Amino acid sequence: MIGINITATAHYVPSRVLTNDEIGTWVDTSDEWIIKRTGISRRHISEGENSSDLGIMVANELLKKTQLSPRDIDIIIVTTVTPDYMSPSTACIIQEAIGAENAFVFDVNAACTGFVYGFSVAHKYLQSGLYKNVMLIGAEVLSKYIDWTDRGTCILFADGAGGMMLSAKEGGIYAEKLHAKGSKTITVSHHDVVNPFSKGSRDIDYIKMGGREVFEFAVKSVSENIDDLLKQAGYNIEDIDYIIPHQANGRIIEGIAKKMKVNISKFYTNIENFGNTSSASIPIAIDEMIQRGILKPGHKIIMSGFGGGLTWGSVLIEF
Repeated sequence: MIGINITATAHYVPSRVLTNDEIGTWVDTSDEWIIKRTGISRRHISEGENSSDLGIMVANELLKKTQLSPRDIDIIIVTTVTPDYMSPSTACIIQEAIGAENAFVFDVNAACTGFVYGFSVAHKYLQSGLYKNVMLIGAEVLSKYIDWTDRGTCILFADGAGGMMLSAKEGGIYAEKLHAKGSKTITVSHHDVVNPFSKGSRDIDYIKMGGREVFEFAVKSVSENIDDLLKQAGYNIEDIDYIIPHQANGRIIEGIAKKMKVNISKFYTNIENFGNTSSASIPIAIDEMIQRGILKPGHKIIMSGFGGGLTWGSVLIEF
């Protein structure tokens, strides 16, 4: 079995902090209302930075931590639903910025499951034996695609980036279960949106969600997915040290834990400070866990994502 070695992690968020109280100055909501329904207290919002800008910060930190030359990078995979352009890819922009001239690069769009999908893709390239160093980055600027008058979405989403440098590990533990099912539970709608963090307005496709449908989908699908993953890998939930879920909504994570009959302490959450950063949420959480000394070598962890598409999936590794 070829596993994955996470040789470094990093994350970056914009400096602008947006509190619940501030959102309450332009939509009918409050700090208490938002915390009760989402678990979110604050989030970081771009005031002009693009997804590539956030990703470049992460990429440079990964190079610094690993002391690798940019020329040593074989592949750069960027997971995002908020690319700078349709083309070139955000990965191409990051490659140019850091001077990783030997790498081939591409973006992956699987919504909030993107980082898990990207991790799976990175594993296959490393498993081939042809590549040594893969840089995987989730980078999102969701604030540019939010209707800031829609209370159902503007309280949830935020901006940020997180990433990992990955290499192959002989004899490592690796298992995955990935899924997709076309659905309109999470959609986009065309609308002229005023962004309070950028000048003026623009005609864009903005995120629109069916909250109840998303909750029910996530609780049922993710709990079943993790159970299937454990069976595939031959482990019990007691063998797992931490589950790092996509930070979509605190109530969803609580619902998954309850459905699985697992103590919520096994699920790492930081949504209260970062909001929903889509495909960036899992790598941001893992880097924070490492900074706080929570993750230790030998820990078995499950990364589990779910989001628009619909997409969902989990991977199990030994850290």
